Amino acid sequence: MSAEDPAVTDPEFYKVVFENERVRVLEYRDAPGDQTHPHRHPDSVMFTLSSFRRRISNGDQEVEVELPAGVVRWLGAQEHAGLNIGDTATHSIFVELKEPAPVPGPSVLGPQAT
Repeated sequence: MSAEDPAVTDPEFYKVVFENERVRVLEYRDAPGDQTHPHRHPDSVMFTLSSFRRRISNGDQEVEVELPAGVVRWLGAQEHAGLNIGDTATHSIFVELKEPAPVPGPSVLGPQAT
C-alpha cells in the first residue's frame, strides 16, 4: 500500500471490507466537520448508504458534492481530500477496480452520474 492509500492516510474513516486480485471494497464513515488527508482512488464505483454534503479538493480544484442515500456513482481515478460540510454523517461503500482503464479518460474531480 502506498502512502496515498486512503486506508493508510485515514484509517479512522476508511476500512477495507473485502479484497482480492481484481477489486478492493472500502467502507467510508465520517461525521460533520471531519476532513480526510490527500489520498488517491483508482477507478471506483461508489454506493451511498447515507445522504451527505462534502467538499472535494485537489490543489486549486474544488467541487461541492451533495448526494442522497441509495445512489451509485462512477468515480474516475483521482487524488483528492474531502471535508464533510453537511450536518449529517457520511456512510458510503467504494468498490475500487485494480485493473487499469482500457483507455484513460479525462480526469474529473468527484463522483459522476455516468
